[in-house]
Amino acid sequence: MKMKWLNSTLTSTLGALVLLPVVATAADSNVPATKFDLSQWKLTLPMDANSDGKVDEIDVKQIKKYSHNDFFYLNEKGHMVFVAPNVATTTSGSTNTRSELRQMLRGTKTKIGTHDPRNNFAIKTHPLSRKFAMVGGKLEATLYVDHVATRAKYGNKPPAYSVVVGQIHADKGSDELKKKTGFGWGNEPIKIYYKKWPNHAKGSVFWNYERNLAKDNPNRIDIAYPIWGNTWENPEDPGNKGVALGEEFSYVINVHEDIMYLTFSSPNHETVKYEINLANNVDAYGKVDPKDHPYGYLGDAMYFKAGAYNQCSSADQAGSWYAACPGTGDWEKDKAAGDYTSVTFTRLTVGKSVKP
Repeated sequence: MKMKWLNSTLTSTLGALVLLPVVATAADSNVPATKFDLSQWKLTLPMDANSDGKVDEIDVKQIKKYSHNDFFYLNEKGHMVFVAPNVATTTSGSTNTRSELRQMLRGTKTKIGTHDPRNNFAIKTHPLSRKFAMVGGKLEATLYVDHVATRAKYGNKPPAYSVVVGQIHADKGSDELKKKTGFGWGNEPIKIYYKKWPNHAKGSVFWNYERNLAKDNPNRIDIAYPIWGNTWENPEDPGNKGVALGEEFSYVINVHEDIMYLTFSSPNHETVKYEINLANNVDAYGKVDPKDHPYGYLGDAMYFKAGAYNQCSSADQAGSWYAACPGTGDWEKDKAAGDYTSVTFTRLTVGKSVKP
């Protein structure tokens, strides 16, 4: 495989993200950064407090003193809470709300652009891996899901009643980069889901791998892998194999060299492990997936995300992603109706990868 394209094209795609400040006054006892190391994270909120028509973002410097009483705060136990209503402001091109952290390896060095390799990580085989902030990385979290949306017009669509609590996101590149390389589509090699059907006592935890293909490619779908309970398309009651609301579990995403090592643990369940090479199209079961990109995520810049990414889209349209989950946009009304998701973290750390 010839990789010379990266030397001339990657540096031309670097850009800076300008964040408009969103200021909130909060007592220190309510500020997550007083209990969690958020020195390499920015926050996306499901709101537009400054009325600029865009989702609000809190940068690395601001987050040190920031909380929001409804969507991002410490609870009475000192745990970090993320809340996202079904109907609220979303990021550009998305119909899903989120209260979610995005890894910013640059920290407060804002002269480094958001899409600069020095603000992201890559796998070892990436031909320009030395230009990135890190090769690989490790995200560890312990959490419990408080609530998922309980209503959906199309409850049979896989994302209904679910939330993503952690992920790796690939960085979108320029159109030129995509055309020349097949990389930079902004896909996700992992999304960790919790889903609970309204009539079930317990929910399921699973993870999805997205084939690294262009958005209009019909083969660009999520491949679901079970952890505890079922995967997202299965309406069967998981019973005791599932995870209840408020039940704590942990995940570790350890991308070391080219391999993504995954460990899922819970006091009430057996530990589950997976590993997948992100530089080829061999799936997590060791089988070649001929429909995936032959080089996986080899040429992508990547970053971690964690929080509550509400999968119950309010959009009523064709496509498996749109469950038409109800909501008014009035938080108090939507909270009372159960049209939201809430996730609480008791531990969240990010750092260098570790050899298994």
